[in-house]
Amino acid sequence: MVQSVLNEKVDAYKLGVGHMNEALPNVVEAYNAFTAACFADGQLSRKHKQLVALGIALFANNEVCTVYHATEAVAAGAAPQEVLEAVAVAAAVGGGHSMSQGVTRVQQVLEKQFPVQ
Repeated sequence: MVQSVLNEKVDAYKLGVGHMNEALPNVVEAYNAFTAACFADGQLSRKHKQLVALGIALFANNEVCTVYHATEAVAAGAAPQEVLEAVAVAAAVGGGHSMSQGVTRVQQVLEKQFPVQ
């Protein structure tokens, strides 16, 4: 059930890109060339770049990209443990993001609303 819903979302994305390609082929081609260059092996391997992208997709709560980059990471040679460690790092950053905002911005609001006397 869950896999079929995810497949439908990925298919909808591909269909949407196809429509955009019909209307703006240069834009889609440029985007595809840009992302291909970004994910090519360099100082970071393709596998590591996919793991980074997976973490970003999780943090952004982007379901289609999460599935895509997890799949691509495995295809690039990532072991299940590596994928799960990327998930754990994304969770740590997400928690850290909430904590950093809580101890800075929220604290500033509280200090303004409840000044120390």
